[in-house]
Amino acid sequence: MMELLEQAYAQRALLAAVLTGLLCGVLGCFILLRNMSLIGDALSHAVLPGVVGGFLIAGHSIVAFFTGSVLAGLFSAVLITWLQRNVRTREDAAIGIVFSAMFAAGVMGISVVTRQEGVHLDMKDFLFGNILGIAPLDLILMGSVTGFTLLCILLLYRFFFVTTFQPVMATTLGISSSVIHYFLMLLLSFAVVASLQAVGVILAVAMLIIPASTAYLVSKRLSTMLVLSALFGVVSSVSGFFISVALETTPGPAMTLTATALYLLMVVFAPERGILPKFYGKWLARKSQNAEDVLKAMVKEDDGYSGRSDVLAQNLGISTIELKSRMRWLLSQGLLLKENGQFSLSHEGQQRGFQLIRAHRLWESYLAEKEGLTPEQIHEQAEDLEHHLPERMLKDIESELGFPKFDPHGSPIPQRAHVGMQKLGDLQPADRALFLSEQPSDAISAELWHYGLMPMHAIVLLSINEQQTEIEQQGRKIVLPALLLQAWVVKLSPESDAAGA
Repeated sequence: MMELLEQAYAQRALLAAVLTGLLCGVLGCFILLRNMSLIGDALSHAVLPGVVGGFLIAGHSIVAFFTGSVLAGLFSAVLITWLQRNVRTREDAAIGIVFSAMFAAGVMGISVVTRQEGVHLDMKDFLFGNILGIAPLDLILMGSVTGFTLLCILLLYRFFFVTTFQPVMATTLGISSSVIHYFLMLLLSFAVVASLQAVGVILAVAMLIIPASTAYLVSKRLSTMLVLSALFGVVSSVSGFFISVALETTPGPAMTLTATALYLLMVVFAPERGILPKFYGKWLARKSQNAEDVLKAMVKEDDGYSGRSDVLAQNLGISTIELKSRMRWLLSQGLLLKENGQFSLSHEGQQRGFQLIRAHRLWESYLAEKEGLTPEQIHEQAEDLEHHLPERMLKDIESELGFPKFDPHGSPIPQRAHVGMQKLGDLQPADRALFLSEQPSDAISAELWHYGLMPMHAIVLLSINEQQTEIEQQGRKIVLPALLLQAWVVKLSPESDAAGA
């Protein structure tokens, strides 16, 4: 391998592989995002008549090949567009008709020309490429086309961006989508002709589409996709070249297969969009949902978990082993606390539990009142959706239903104030807080009223123990019984102003 790379023709081939991967990778992003993959395939086949025409006019000249191929590609692009707009022909049919006819004409032309004495045009070189036969002039052409294409994308990036994703907005901004479309066809023709010697007309479209598709799997921004596609294109071309040398096979197909292997690798492992990450995400969501069922059941147990794992497991219809596994997961998420071997709800666990109960009962109320379903029909659907309903939707449902207090089964619906609550007993001395108007029970509300405590007015916690709590509100010091340790408050920062609160 090292001996080979010392040869000038191998060095030219390696540089050509880099330029092919870079050019096709970057340009392929716009071809893919604009749903022009078939047009790219058509143009890659349609350049053959241009090769024949250039040879007939100027002989075996790279400039003649390039000029003829570009003109043939542009003619095919215009013809495809004309058929779509002026003849009752579907887009895919128009593409198939044009590229098939042009390719057939090119093959026949090469066949006729090669029968002439002293003429040597190898059909395989045009179809599959001959990267080891790259001449210095070919490299200059490839480098020029690559540099020109990258410069155009850099300077016209905003125009490409808006016409690709927002063509209507582009029109309102005075940007002609048609002009950008045909200019992109011009660049595409340049790219196909420039990569002709490296991978051939048949595989040129593969180097345009596969690296871009690979980058699309792992990126969410066009700028990132362009960089990654160029990187994947270069890696595929260079790796394919070395593999072809090692296996003594054709470089063009080896590059294509390497690019395909890289794409399949991303199909399986790409973050978020890959098969394995999706499977893991679904597994994790199901694990979270099962654990949250335990959390909800613990919150329902009269203000906390009683400690009876067997009873809780029986209520949920699961084994105690499965219950403990779910509780360990909740503990790792900070939703449970463990002390002396016993699990208890954390503040975050209480919040999440009330959110689930609230979502479940509001959705049941909505299905019963707006959809006319019976209480027996709504429980299973609410049991699943309670884990996914966002608070914004719950607010809309609550408003549409007229802020119901009870669900169709007669169970109380936790009010919004209870979601995000904090108990008085959870505060520390010197903490400032607000009592909410809505309390967990009428008994607590009555006690607060009895002591003259005003809702939504700031209090300061002076001292607290298991028997009583001393607070201060509006200059009054008040000693509260243990019952009020379960009152809900909203914690404020030390700088909060009572009047502003």
